Amino acid sequence: MTVEFTLDDEQTMLADAVARWLEADYTMEVRRRLVAGTESSDVNWQQLAALGLLGLHVSEAHGGMGASPIEALLVMQAFGRALVVEPYIQNAVEAATLLARAASDAQQAQWLPALAAGERRVVLATREPGTGCDLAEIALRAETRGSGFVLHGRKVLVIGGDSADAFIVPARTRGARGDEDGISLFLVPRTVAGVEISGYHTIDGMRAADLGFSDVAIDAQALVGVLHDGHGEIELAVDRGIAALCAEAVGAMERLIELTAEHLRTRRQFGQPIGAFQALQHQLADMAIATEQARSMALLAAAQADGADRARRRAAVSAAKVTIGQSGRSVGELAIQLHGGMGMTDETATGWYVKRLLAIDLTHGDTDHHLELYGAML
Repeated sequence: MTVEFTLDDEQTMLADAVARWLEADYTMEVRRRLVAGTESSDVNWQQLAALGLLGLHVSEAHGGMGASPIEALLVMQAFGRALVVEPYIQNAVEAATLLARAASDAQQAQWLPALAAGERRVVLATREPGTGCDLAEIALRAETRGSGFVLHGRKVLVIGGDSADAFIVPARTRGARGDEDGISLFLVPRTVAGVEISGYHTIDGMRAADLGFSDVAIDAQALVGVLHDGHGEIELAVDRGIAALCAEAVGAMERLIELTAEHLRTRRQFGQPIGAFQALQHQLADMAIATEQARSMALLAAAQADGADRARRRAAVSAAKVTIGQSGRSVGELAIQLHGGMGMTDETATGWYVKRLLAIDLTHGDTDHHLELYGAML
């Protein structure tokens, strides 16, 4: 199969607009203030909405762009270069995809225009305590009570969870933990009684939350999609999220190469720039090769992220995640080595890029997890 990746005029304009905004208003100093909490990200979130990025996967009928994963790839590569800390993937890719595919007309009318406009935030909460990244490892239960349901259980490491207005919560309505059948999805506002939210910083400067659901009563209208049949919808939304993560990692690796090349040009030793030493040039070349391998696989993941063939889509996504994890670790380690000890300090941006690449590897399953999945599919 041949895939054409030549950008059309609209895609080029989108990429240029995002790059200009980030270059002008999203410097590393701004990011440091966002991470430290001395500057609010609300202005950035509204700018994302103004650029149409929050509605990238929302239909035009609901105020969005109705774009494809290729547009998401362009946006996320730019975000990776700037180390954007806002929970964009969780809201505009994963949650938007799931709501657009599975939510009722009433749910879509209530949430999708508000999500695209930056007025509401919705995130998908999949991971539970003591589990890996198997999307069927759902123990949080939804028990029938009257015409509605009651939720009992916990979710952990929900990126963007402490700033979300609502959560898409996979819960078990029948079967045992590990069964793909018997998982249902519920749209739960954060204000519902019994929802507990504990927010914290992650290693890469983003925000996450652990969620507790203690006797949380919701009505039947909170159900998203078909009862007992939510696993496939979660899987597709997460696959799109992984494809976006892979593109973000490519952008981060690109920027790491630029920062390292600049360091080699300006750092002097024995009367000359250290970039004059052939051994260091070879290491920089190794970084570039690893990044190009990652770029190819990120393109493959984006091309297949909407695919109707589940096996082909899952194989492409897992293969890309493995390559991204391996390349990200290699590029990060070489960047730190070539910067010396200062590469891990906050005085340079290098350490933050490496931390983000490590976090991307761990999100939705690390290299080992996806290598195992890919082997099983073969």
